[in-house]
Amino acid sequence: MKLSHMVWGLGALCLSCGSDGSSAGGSGGAGQGGTAQGGSGVNGGSGANGGSGANGGSSSGASGGGANGGTGNQVPCDGEPEHSGEGTYYDADGSGNCSFDASPNDLMVGAMNQTDYQESASCGSCAAIEGPSGSVTVRIVDRCPECAPGDIDLSPQAFEKIAQISQGRVAIKWKYAPCGVQGNIKYRFKEGSNQWWSAVQVRNHRNAIAKFEFDSGGGTFVEVPRENYNYFVYASGMGPGPYTFRITDVYGNQLTDSNIAFAEAQEVAGAGQFPGCN
Repeated sequence: MKLSHMVWGLGALCLSCGSDGSSAGGSGGAGQGGTAQGGSGVNGGSGANGGSGANGGSSSGASGGGANGGTGNQVPCDGEPEHSGEGTYYDADGSGNCSFDASPNDLMVGAMNQTDYQESASCGSCAAIEGPSGSVTVRIVDRCPECAPGDIDLSPQAFEKIAQISQGRVAIKWKYAPCGVQGNIKYRFKEGSNQWWSAVQVRNHRNAIAKFEFDSGGGTFVEVPRENYNYFVYASGMGPGPYTFRITDVYGNQLTDSNIAFAEAQEVAGAGQFPGCN
């Protein structure tokens, strides 16, 4: 039986644990990427990315402009802290509180517990999970408000990689790890975005996103707050564009993209990607 995502902003409904909750999200806009630039830092509670498919979305859009940056840090995959909790499953389709599009061709996805969701900071990251009978890497696309810290609610397809579906709930251990994405970073402007109210989502990122900034003029970068539904929203607007964006991952690597044209509700590939494991 397929359960619909009924209430925006609540999270994944767990079929195997009998709890309530569901989710949906908004959608978003466009831009272009760059080469990674250095920094340091190890990911803690919500963040580094791990390895399944690319972040949601299939629409194409106008291209952005040039990108610049330097060499980024390699991700210390073995240094990620290990989390423990319980794995369950729900009727996942790749969409959810993170506002990604449904991804029927990539159902290795999951909903993060409320604590580790961290106000959407874990969205688009990936978790490498060990269960009783196997392992799987999933992309975080949703929030599970009723799940305890350390728990991840999985798609049935992902749950079957670590346990028999009849078990319903099993002990798991997991770590964040770089996502096995193809191609470059993508940006998407949310529907309704304009020069007076701007909302941008970062997609197809290898590592979790820690910061999003735009150049407000003369090389002055302004940090944009992240909403619980995984869009960076600048309430007074970023102007008509074209824009220069700078994004930073949880390890301190940066990508800076210039001449990004405004394209409402369209997805545009950037010119670079964050580094992977060392």
